[in-house]
Amino acid sequence: MIRRNFLKGLSLLGAGSVVNSNAAVAAKIDGLEDQRAYWVNTLTRITSPVLESLSQEKLKVRMPVEAYPNSIEGRKKVTYLEAFGRSMAGLAPWLELGPDDTSEGKIRMQFIKMATASLKNAVNPSSLDYMNFAEGSQPLVDAAFLAHALLRAPKQLWGNMDRGAQENILNALEATRIIKPYYSNWLLFTAMIEAALLKFAHEYDAVRVDYALKQHEVWYKGDGVYGDGPDFHFDYYNSYVIQPMMLDIIKTVVEERGEMKDEFALIQKRAKRYAEIQERLISPEGTFPPIGRSIAYRCGAFQLLAQMALQKQLPDSLQPAQIRSALSAVISRTIYAPGTFDKDGWLSIGLAGHQPEVGEPYISTGSLYLCSVAFLPLGLPAIDEFWSSPSVEWTSKKAFSGKNFPIDKALK
Repeated sequence: MIRRNFLKGLSLLGAGSVVNSNAAVAAKIDGLEDQRAYWVNTLTRITSPVLESLSQEKLKVRMPVEAYPNSIEGRKKVTYLEAFGRSMAGLAPWLELGPDDTSEGKIRMQFIKMATASLKNAVNPSSLDYMNFAEGSQPLVDAAFLAHALLRAPKQLWGNMDRGAQENILNALEATRIIKPYYSNWLLFTAMIEAALLKFAHEYDAVRVDYALKQHEVWYKGDGVYGDGPDFHFDYYNSYVIQPMMLDIIKTVVEERGEMKDEFALIQKRAKRYAEIQERLISPEGTFPPIGRSIAYRCGAFQLLAQMALQKQLPDSLQPAQIRSALSAVISRTIYAPGTFDKDGWLSIGLAGHQPEVGEPYISTGSLYLCSVAFLPLGLPAIDEFWSSPSVEWTSKKAFSGKNFPIDKALK
């Protein structure tokens, strides 16, 4: 595969190698340079089958569709946009660093080329891999993840599109407006698409944004946690969708319109508290409670924690190197469990390995690529303290080894 060529120059695992043992991985990521290389190696391993295939207009031909037995035919209508939009949501900050002369920078250049070619094909009605943006309800979700990727990499994604491709992107996003969102976190999918239209078309439906944000304010439950609709759900949707999207929707409105600054400060305050909660959910072994729906998104459950590190908005109680160490452990446990990838390198359904029983009827192969959002801190350069500071034990690792650790406090 072409992927093997991208990995040349990485000092960690060797080009194209496969790691099946968590212990073997842990033994190889002690050095700081190795930790970043490990993240790059893992993220590119996850996403390269999607981008390589889509850039060649062969995604629909190559990508398998694993799903709930009675759902396979229906998921085929939406799973390809799922795979692409979700892969890009995680890749975007790393791509936005742009190419350079380092080994990693050369790999990044190849991924930028594949990503931009893939984006053109996904929104081109003449392409064999033109994607469904309007049929059914699911396209609203994954168009929003793609819109989020555009906001995370405006130079390398939007900026590398010709005018025709940009028009196709806007047309694809606008096509989702016919889809009625559910009265839940889905309101944020409509708002995220409008935020992207505000950023790139300089016009948007402000009512859709305002309604989504105001409803989530009504649904706020306290201590940094929002309900998914009127009810509280004990799951990871505050991280899969709610808080990462709220942050970047409002950030876009602040930057483009100069509005909602007070709301942005409040959302950030709550997100910092939720980041503290997320960090404490990570066990000394890098596991976390398999609670709630969509657990097949694996390490994507920690998008909010990763995003707060990327945006340098971690609370004072959390050190960047502490988050790097904790997320590295989570990535290792969820991605390198045997069976996570099929024989051709595509993700399989599961939390840690291949566990088809955790796939709800709305889960299919494309859905699984939301795990990529755990890698958002790769958007920080290698010299940033997130990558350059010595490793630090996370809270649970300290607590269960008999060391002192800070007591937790609720947000009031």
